Amino acid sequence: MNPVEFGLAAAVAVGLAGTVAALLVPRPARPGVTGACVAVAGALGLTAGIAAVTGVTWSVHLPAVLPLAGVDLAVDGLSGVFLAVAGAVAVAAGIYGIGYARHGLDGRAVQAAFPMFVLSLLLVPAAGGVGTFGLCWELMALSSLILVLAEHRRRPAVASAGLWYAVMTHLGFVAILVGLLVAAGPADGGSFAAIRAAAPGLPPAVAGLAFMACLVGFGSKAGIVPLHAWLPRAHPEAPSHVSALMSAAMVNLGVYGVVRVGIDLLGGGPRWWWLLTLAVGAVSAVYGILQAVVAGDLKRLLGHSTTENMGLVLVGVGACGLFTVDGEAVLAALALTAALLHVIGHAAFKTLLFLSAGSVLHATGTRDLDALGGLRARMPATTAAFGLGALAASALPPGTAFVSEWLLLQSLVHGLPAAGVVASIVLPLGVAAVALTAGLAVATFVKAFGVGFLARPRGSGAAGARESPPTMLAGMALAAAACVGLAIAPMLVLPALAQVAGTLTRTGPPVSGAVTIELDGVAGAMSPVLLAAALVAGCVVVVVLVRVSAARPARRETRLWDCGGGPLTERMQYTATSFAEPLQRVFDNVLQPVQDIEVTHHRESQYLVEAVAYRRRVPDRIERRLYEPVLAAVAAWGRAGRRLATGSVHLYLGFGFAVLCGAFVMLVVTR
Repeated sequence: MNPVEFGLAAAVAVGLAGTVAALLVPRPARPGVTGACVAVAGALGLTAGIAAVTGVTWSVHLPAVLPLAGVDLAVDGLSGVFLAVAGAVAVAAGIYGIGYARHGLDGRAVQAAFPMFVLSLLLVPAAGGVGTFGLCWELMALSSLILVLAEHRRRPAVASAGLWYAVMTHLGFVAILVGLLVAAGPADGGSFAAIRAAAPGLPPAVAGLAFMACLVGFGSKAGIVPLHAWLPRAHPEAPSHVSALMSAAMVNLGVYGVVRVGIDLLGGGPRWWWLLTLAVGAVSAVYGILQAVVAGDLKRLLGHSTTENMGLVLVGVGACGLFTVDGEAVLAALALTAALLHVIGHAAFKTLLFLSAGSVLHATGTRDLDALGGLRARMPATTAAFGLGALAASALPPGTAFVSEWLLLQSLVHGLPAAGVVASIVLPLGVAAVALTAGLAVATFVKAFGVGFLARPRGSGAAGARESPPTMLAGMALAAAACVGLAIAPMLVLPALAQVAGTLTRTGPPVSGAVTIELDGVAGAMSPVLLAAALVAGCVVVVVLVRVSAARPARRETRLWDCGGGPLTERMQYTATSFAEPLQRVFDNVLQPVQDIEVTHHRESQYLVEAVAYRRRVPDRIERRLYEPVLAAVAAWGRAGRRLATGSVHLYLGFGFAVLCGAFVMLVVTR
């Protein structure tokens, strides 16, 4: 049997079995059974994805399953990348969820939705037709919504986050359906193969409409600006292993949709498609990391970081489309390879970071960085895991994101000599965006790690924290191993990704090498293994020299010098807010923080101050300028509509008669 067919069919069977088991097994055994089924289904999906990436393809048409269109499944190399990523994240999340779900998240509905969500993540990239894709996408949206609302009885913010997520994801789904149906209009059927065959005959305006609708819909799922409003709300409020699946696997499918429709099905299109994609990606990357650097909620910070990383991936996708239109096939393949590698690397370190954040929340009961601290001694394994994830996300060597961002910069820089006038402006801005986000990412994760895990605890929850259960640590360990492997030996996956990118751009693989990454067609080489070895050797040499050269006087224990001010307290430490304040001042014009000072005077005299309250927050500027007026207009329309509902049957009949007369007049005028 075809390994892709076997892996996908077995994953579907195990996922459905996990859903049934969640409804039938008793409460104490429910998290273990569900988590095991999710992990096994993820492993099977990972196997099928690896087989597809290495060149095994599979497709099937099942006409009797769904009316009219039937079910179309088709897995190629591009599908395999996202199938493997979703499966790998599901393995870690499933094992982690066994321990995490035993504390109030073991209800039947939540546990039944968990395998269905994983199953939909595996089926979306395997869909081979418009009908099948829409069904799998809607299954993903509904199952993830149930999981986002899992803790709605504990926190009022969960209901609001669920409402934002439901509205945004379904509006995006409508845009996706419009784009796919417009593209499928002239085709002989709704399969992707038929759309691909009919695409050359599409008028430019029709193709542009299809691409723009899909870019809006898929961009909403990827969390790009300005369609990102749901992401920093839903990801923090979902259970942490679900947050990992949403941020490390689900948002990737937005990128998959843009690549599948724009590059594969529609064949590339004009330059303005990809200039727009590149610009939107650059803006999303910069805006996302600016919001992350000032965030004080640990999981909200990670949600904004997802917007940043998806923006970087779209920069690579936009550069790939732009180079394809300009006839630079090698650079196009290199940019797409960088984007796909960043998808995999982001999935690894974001899984680790969200699982580590969930471990902190599980132990302390809070996500507020200002109330954390001192976790290094109390939660050493979680501290090490989050520190590794922070290094991986910071784009520093030998971090996981370093190689993908280096490849992305190589493609952008080498594309400048062949660029036109507009591209000569956009590509340097893309380079600047990548460089700026890399620097701000370092500041963001230094803040998160230093303030959240080091120094002294600033809250009772952090002071009483204890390490997480073994299953949660095992899930984090798997994600940590993936981060280390991708950082030191990205060559294990790069040749396969380069082959997928070369196939889509109709050229050879742009990257080769077993130890040193060699760029084919442009000048560039880099060895992550040798770079990591050099860094380790340098650190060892420094430590040895310090130990050898330093004098060894008798050791005495004494109190640290405190300038005569007495022992330091936790109130004297940097908080997340104070750490980010200098950067916030630099970007005041972009972030536009809101501050309020309230002075309370003594009753006896207005000249004597009793207390001063200072509050400063950084609201999302796009939400304030874009979404708040829209929501106010909708609310006003609703209030106006309520005035029409007077309860009078005669008035309702009059409304009906007026509408009917208006319809008749319209028919007469338009005939």
